Amino acid sequence: MAGEPQPDCLFCKIVAGEIPATIVRETETTVAFRDISPQAPTHVLVIPRVHHPDAASLAAADPGAAADVLREAGEVAAQEKVDGTGYRIVFNTGPGAGQTVFHAHAHVLGGRDLQRLV
Repeated sequence: MAGEPQPDCLFCKIVAGEIPATIVRETETTVAFRDISPQAPTHVLVIPRVHHPDAASLAAADPGAAADVLREAGEVAAQEKVDGTGYRIVFNTGPGAGQTVFHAHAHVLGGRDLQRLV
């Protein structure tokens, strides 16, 4: 069921503490951790604690949690000190867009020129 932890979901396991991650921020509704394959000097994933397969389904089912993810993405950018130089928040939705873990998540990217990053 949407919103419930999924036993085969990597990010649900990180939320539950079953799989280690380099966590940089946590709130009641979100967890932020470093990407294991960074595409920029700062590459942090911000995920909701609730399971939804992608950003669109999260926003439709739980707009408050979607807002929390966006708010935390901004907090991560400030904490990582990329808010002054610019950063990107990316939600990949579906395999054709590069989504490989089907638990809604935002990529916070910064620390280098991102004008050519697609």
